[in-house]
Amino acid sequence: MQSNLLIDFGKIFSDLWSSMGLSQGTWQNYVMLAISFVLFFLAIVKKYEPMLLLPIAFGMFLINIPGAEKILWGRYPEGLAEELQTYDAVEPSSRGLLWYLYFGVDKVIYPPLIFLGIGAMTDFGPLIANPKSMLIGAGAQLGIFIALFGAILLGFTGAEAAAIAIIGGADGPTAIYVSKVLAEHLVPTIAIAAYSYMALIPVIQKPLMRALTTRKERVIRMKPLRQVSKVEKVMFPIIVTLFVGILLPDSLPLLGMLMLGNLFRESGVVERLSSQAQNGLINTITIFLGIAVGCKAKGEIFLSLQTIYILLIGVTAFVCGTIGGILTAKILCKATHGQINPLIGSAGVSAVPMAARISEDVGREYDPSNHLLMHAMGPNVAGVIGSALAAGILLAIPW
Repeated sequence: MQSNLLIDFGKIFSDLWSSMGLSQGTWQNYVMLAISFVLFFLAIVKKYEPMLLLPIAFGMFLINIPGAEKILWGRYPEGLAEELQTYDAVEPSSRGLLWYLYFGVDKVIYPPLIFLGIGAMTDFGPLIANPKSMLIGAGAQLGIFIALFGAILLGFTGAEAAAIAIIGGADGPTAIYVSKVLAEHLVPTIAIAAYSYMALIPVIQKPLMRALTTRKERVIRMKPLRQVSKVEKVMFPIIVTLFVGILLPDSLPLLGMLMLGNLFRESGVVERLSSQAQNGLINTITIFLGIAVGCKAKGEIFLSLQTIYILLIGVTAFVCGTIGGILTAKILCKATHGQINPLIGSAGVSAVPMAARISEDVGREYDPSNHLLMHAMGPNVAGVIGSALAAGILLAIPW
C-alpha cells in the first residue's frame, strides 16, 4: 500500500514536471521572448505605433512562453509532420483561445474590417481637391515592385515574393491580406516587418526627405485647397469602387470596405454606423489582429535566414516607396513651376496619417509657419488606395 502510494506520488511529480514550461522550452523560445521585450519597449517607451505593436508583441510573448503553445493554441494530431501543421489541423477538442482569435486572419476577415474603420476615419477631400496627389500615391508604390523582383532574385517563389513585396506599401492590413492568400507561412514575418517599419517611419523617412530635397523646395508654400462639396465626397467612394471593381475585382475586399466606411462618414445619414466603424469596431479588430499575428511568430519558424531576407527586403521596399513618392512630387513641382512642395511626396506611402504628419514636421523645421498637413493628406490617402490596387494586381497574377 505504502509502496503504491510512493509510486503514485512519483508519477504525479513526473507528470507535473513534464507539463511545466521549464522542461519544454528551446533556445528559440527565449530569443523570441527577448524580441517581444524589444517590441514592448518600442511600443510603450518610444510610442512607435503602439496600437498595433503592443498586441503583436504580447501575442509573440504568449506563444513563446515554454509550454504555452499547446494550451493557448491547441494540439496537432500525433505524428503530423511540421509542414502539414496547418490552422485546420489542430484537434477540435484541444483548440485554445489563440486558435479562435486567429480565425479572422485565416479566413482573411480582419484586414477588410480594419479598412472599413480606416475609411470611416478618412477624409478624401484633400485628394479630391488635388487629384494630382494620386500620381504621388502611385509613385510611392515603386517600392512594392522593386521588392518583388529583389525577392525573386533571392530565391523566393513568385507568390512568396509578391507577399513580401507588399511590405513596401506600408500598409499592415494589406500585407496580412496578401500574404495570407499567397504565402500563409510568411504571415507572421511579413506582418511584423510591415508594422515595425510603419512604427519607424520618422526614423526612416526624415533623412530621406532631407537628402532628396533642397532647402528651397522644403519652404515652398502651397495654395490652400479648394472647398470640396458634399456631393463630390459622397460620389467619390461609389465611383472609385465601381471603376476599380471593374478593372481589378481582386482588390474589392479591401478597397470596397475602405469606400463603404468612407460612405458611412460622408453620407451623414448613418452617424451611429460611422462612429462604431471608426471606434469600437476598428479598436476591437486591431486587438484581435495584433494578438493573432504575434501568436504565429514561434521561435522555430521565425528565427531563420529567410526571416532576415524578408526584413531586409521589407526595409528596402519601404525606402524605395518613400523615394518614389518624393521623386514623383519633385517632378510635379517642376511641372507646376514650384506649386507643389516635394516634402508631401513621402506621404505617398499608405501609413495614414503618420506619414502626412512627418511631411508637416519636416516642413515646419525649415519654416514654422508653413503647414503641409492637409496637402500631404492627399498623397497619403492616395497611397491607401494605391496599395489596395497593387494588392489587387499581385493577387490577380497566376503565380
